[in-house]
Amino acid sequence: MTASSNPPTHTTREIKGPRPDRPLAAGAPELGDFTADYRVVILMAIAVVVGAAAVGTAWALLRLITLCTNLAYYGRLSLEALPISGSPWGGYMVVVPVVGCFIIGLMARYGSEKIRGHGIPEAIEAILIGKSRISLKVAVLKPLSSAISIGTGGPFGAEGPIIMTGGAVGSLLGQMFHLSSAERKALLVAGAAAGMTGIFGTPIAAVLLSVELLLFEWKPRSFLPVIVAVAVAAGVRTLILDPAPLFAYHGAMEPSLDGMVSWLLIGLAAGLVSGVLTAMVYGAEDLFQKLPIHWMWWPLLGGLAIGIGGLIEPAALGVGYENIGALLAGDMPLKAAVLLLVVKAIIWAIALGSGTSGGVLAPLLIFGGALGAVVGQVLPPADAGFWSLLGMAAMMGGTMRAPLTATLFAMELTGDYRAALPLLVACGIAYATTVLLLKRSILTEKIARRGLHITREYHTDPFDQTRVRDVMVGEVDTLPADWSVGAALDHFMAEGHRHKSYPVVSQDRQVLGMVSRADVLLWLREGEGLDRATPLAERIDDAGLVVAGPDELVSHVADRMAQTGTGRVPVIDAHHRLVGLVARKDLLAARARRMAEEQDHAAHLGWWKRA
Repeated sequence: MTASSNPPTHTTREIKGPRPDRPLAAGAPELGDFTADYRVVILMAIAVVVGAAAVGTAWALLRLITLCTNLAYYGRLSLEALPISGSPWGGYMVVVPVVGCFIIGLMARYGSEKIRGHGIPEAIEAILIGKSRISLKVAVLKPLSSAISIGTGGPFGAEGPIIMTGGAVGSLLGQMFHLSSAERKALLVAGAAAGMTGIFGTPIAAVLLSVELLLFEWKPRSFLPVIVAVAVAAGVRTLILDPAPLFAYHGAMEPSLDGMVSWLLIGLAAGLVSGVLTAMVYGAEDLFQKLPIHWMWWPLLGGLAIGIGGLIEPAALGVGYENIGALLAGDMPLKAAVLLLVVKAIIWAIALGSGTSGGVLAPLLIFGGALGAVVGQVLPPADAGFWSLLGMAAMMGGTMRAPLTATLFAMELTGDYRAALPLLVACGIAYATTVLLLKRSILTEKIARRGLHITREYHTDPFDQTRVRDVMVGEVDTLPADWSVGAALDHFMAEGHRHKSYPVVSQDRQVLGMVSRADVLLWLREGEGLDRATPLAERIDDAGLVVAGPDELVSHVADRMAQTGTGRVPVIDAHHRLVGLVARKDLLAARARRMAEEQDHAAHLGWWKRA
């Protein structure tokens, strides 16, 4: 504290915390279920523009992919949907992915390295450590590089790039206004969800994807803009794209014991294969990192693998939406399903590991659908394509660690809501399998390799459930206000001194300020100019004094302590009288109790032990 020539008065205090001239309940922040205010309305209004813009971007990306495909495999500047397998280039098709991936390497090296990868990890990284800022350069280069990658045969989906690009649209709009990083995050995620809606027409699944993967919180401030953006995106999509489900399907299986066991088996198989796919991707990345060449050349090698794979199985190239349709229709023979699964998985893992640009969702659907078609050969009879449907959803839910998103995504993608229970069971088991077998998912492993750890478990902060009176120390060591400065100096210099700071209180226990070791050192520097007889009350300054009320939430006090760097906070009643004190160690004790609740496995239902 700094010295003051006059004793402070109670009416001029600048106290951080409950006001001394009114009840503590009035001074503390008003409590409620949520912390939303009028600014959420502003975010919702901006989200309208974000949703419409994201759908336009998705439409443009799909057309750009078609244009690149026709140019690369047919030599035509056309938007007609032509299959890669019908290319007249013959064996020379192997060169097409090499050229495309080489272009991507150049774009990443001399444009932006952030275009590498499948999009969602980059969006998460921007949210967590980038203050939800995505540059205009990335917003332009990401969809362009993805269109080149997929258009030249890359075995990827368009959803990852459009999620990144839609997020960039939201981020860029957020940067045009005076928004906090948390508010920009809401718009970034809203754009990502709207982009996914634009590609697949799955607004509810897009909202769940935001909750399970991107938001890292559950607040109206972030949730409501997402709803607005996907609603607008769903409406605009009906004007420029086919409003019907992308892969219409109406198969089902009546619940039975055999059927439920089969749903579990599909989920288990998808979870195990999910682990294998994740290991393949990062195993390939590790191998590329050992090469004695610059990473700019890695995509070229990945493109060579894609080209060779295309010679073996042309159906493995590109997005492969026609494969999803064939699997759901039950039209794909067993041998073709096995070949598609093996070849596409290998070239996909190598290409992703090399750093090319493209999404993972569509490939996961194909892997899961092919797996379901194979495993379904030994499962009870069901409608054609039913086991492929479950495999698709389970593969997505297990690999991305988003079982609710995968369940709703499969239903919206096909329009088949009768399969809700089988889908939920299969996705839940796949999720459980990958959670138990793998520390990280295919999305978070990439981020972890960049030095950022992500926790995917959310729970209520114990500080938000605890009152100050439950953690404070009631018996507080204090310094009387009528002490002299010399007496205070002697107290701090005496052996057995225990605290770094003490509340200074009047005879009626009112808190006048705090005295710390730092204050004492400043006084000692005055040397002979120090008047040791000066009353302590005249040497303290209570401007900025941090106090707390006994009925406040610990979280509010902890925030004030963090903002001011205060280590010890007096607890006062409505009349500013000292009733306790909260120190950092008391906050740690509250967390320790939460840890004990998590780790205490003792049995409490011991009635059978009664004599």
